[in-house]
Amino acid sequence: MIRSFAAMLFAVLVLAAPGPGAWAVQPDEVLPDPAQEARAREISRELRCLVCQNQSIDDSNAPLARDLRVIVRERITAGDTDTQVLDFVVGRYGDFVLLRPPFKPETLALWLGPAAILAAGLCGVLIFLRRRRRTAGTEVPLTAEEERRIAALLGGEER
Repeated sequence: MIRSFAAMLFAVLVLAAPGPGAWAVQPDEVLPDPAQEARAREISRELRCLVCQNQSIDDSNAPLARDLRVIVRERITAGDTDTQVLDFVVGRYGDFVLLRPPFKPETLALWLGPAAILAAGLCGVLIFLRRRRRTAGTEVPLTAEEERRIAALLGGEER
């Protein structure tokens, strides 16, 4: 009992530990001004790593994510506002680089696709259940010939 508890505790601690991307920002990328660095980190959390696609560039160790972090910091140091930095990156890579893309005609599939897939799955399940319910009470009894053959197969009587 104690061993299983210890194994479970170990598994929880391992899963709760920060992953390799938690320390993705390298020391040479950090801006000397803490306010600018905080802005850079906030903007980086809104941008998708184009390699990993499920992480922000702030969390990713990919070389392209590093390049994007450097670009963000260069734009901030040049005096751009947060919106200008985001517009610059989106202008280069498109709306896909945003972890939360804007709701517009070009991104409808991103926003409505998961809901459409879920709705299609629910419709499929409902159709399956209705068909199953219709055929539930329609068992046809065995004929005398079928019963005789089953009995023969089970060894109760010969042909």
